[in-house]
Amino acid sequence: MTQQFDVLVIGSGLAGLSTALHLAATHRVAVITKRALLDGSSNWAQGGIAAVLAEGDSYASHVEDTLVAGAGLSDLDATEFTVQNAPAAIAWLRELGVPFSTEDGELHLTREGGHSHRRIVHAADATGAAVQATLVERVKATPNIRVFEHHMLVDLITERRVPGTDKARRCFGAYVLDTVRDEVVTFAAKHTVLATGGAGKVYLYTTNPDTATGDGIAAAWRAGCQVANMEFIQFHPTCLYHPHAKSFLITEAVRGEGGILKLPPHLGSHRFMPDHDPRAELAPRDVVARAIDYEMKKHGLDCVHLDISHQSPAFLREHFPNILARCAELGIDITKEPIPVVPAAHYTCGGVVTDLDGRTEVAGLFAVGETTCTGLHGANRLASNSLVECMVFAQAAVNAIRTTPLGVPPALPEWDDSRVTDADEMVVISHNWDELRRFMWDYVGIVRTNKRLERAAHRITLLQREIHEFYAQFHVTRDLLELRNLVQVADLIVMSALLRHESRGLHFSLDYPAMLADAKPTILVPPAR
Repeated sequence: MTQQFDVLVIGSGLAGLSTALHLAATHRVAVITKRALLDGSSNWAQGGIAAVLAEGDSYASHVEDTLVAGAGLSDLDATEFTVQNAPAAIAWLRELGVPFSTEDGELHLTREGGHSHRRIVHAADATGAAVQATLVERVKATPNIRVFEHHMLVDLITERRVPGTDKARRCFGAYVLDTVRDEVVTFAAKHTVLATGGAGKVYLYTTNPDTATGDGIAAAWRAGCQVANMEFIQFHPTCLYHPHAKSFLITEAVRGEGGILKLPPHLGSHRFMPDHDPRAELAPRDVVARAIDYEMKKHGLDCVHLDISHQSPAFLREHFPNILARCAELGIDITKEPIPVVPAAHYTCGGVVTDLDGRTEVAGLFAVGETTCTGLHGANRLASNSLVECMVFAQAAVNAIRTTPLGVPPALPEWDDSRVTDADEMVVISHNWDELRRFMWDYVGIVRTNKRLERAAHRITLLQREIHEFYAQFHVTRDLLELRNLVQVADLIVMSALLRHESRGLHFSLDYPAMLADAKPTILVPPAR
């Protein structure tokens, strides 16, 4: 069965839904999402969206803060483009009705680590949820958008799969697994947009939801797209440390509003960040994450403490109601005691290489959001630059799609699973999934060495052989597809890390502790087909 659309959007986060809504006036759009509409990372975002809106702030200042956080690797054109278009993106969300926090009738702007001004627009401490709820409501009410929940990308359909097409690389749509009916559906489209988010689940500890398995990055690589800067995985410094608190993030804004990082009471509750950086708790995330990692290893700690109890209960109820409530559920009263926190994998700064229009190297294939490497984030993403990147580049991709006519795709071959069988046991998948995430955490984490990276590379090679054999012999399932993608992304991360002979931003190597004079991206080119 083939579904025909003008544009196929793969992913239902802020990047994907923004793209769909902007296109709906002129195109028939399909949005596929592998679980429910609100199950992606955008819905989990707490902090906010960065934009120059306050008196005394400037585009130049926001650009400079981004370049500093990016450790010299952020692309200037991409940074200026994003910063200059950020206020319009905020205005669009307000027009849609997103309930941002206000004070005396004006947007309340908070400040986060790495920012020189208050420029973070937010909806209390659940900005992503507020934005996504609004967009989902609009998408469901838009006739030209059809949503396919519980549909997972299997692979992009390129010229290699279509008999009679020329040698030029082009994407004609995708094969998609309907996980409810357990069948692979063919989606044909003039344009395909990857908006599948990042790959945090490649690590054992992450702030990301279970959907963050690098699907778009892996599929684009298999389709012939270059990827860049995959070694730069941002570890959020403050994930709640509690056995019953899976992946619960403590937003950067807690530190922006005066939160202090301390050692436990038996070590004197010492405030340690000034020992590591003059910006203390407001240093960029990579600096704070490495400082916490250092103190935990030095003292043999399971966690450190983030203390915001000096603020009034009324202030905390207004600014951090969700954090206050979640911690209270777990017996932690943040108005009186500190929050136990640890670093966790949070954001994939690299990804599929695109231009400022969201185009990839494959005709008809665009990518937006965390799936991409636009050049904005460089070696480290500045806090709250991610959601605005989603919207700015979604609009750019929409403009390019509207002005880039492509012919109707040819008849596409249906998915052929006539020579495979049902797997007799799934222990291979569950075991390999667990092994991958554990050795990536141990060997390719916050601090790296060549020996650790080589060990990881060896294990990845073995896993790839097993998974390729499994994929070739058995019917595809969501678990198998996610594992296949995660192993591919892990390979890209390790390859990139081994190529960088310096420490820069989020990539810190004990073998190469110095930073080179010239900042160069790590660009990986797919093998010739």
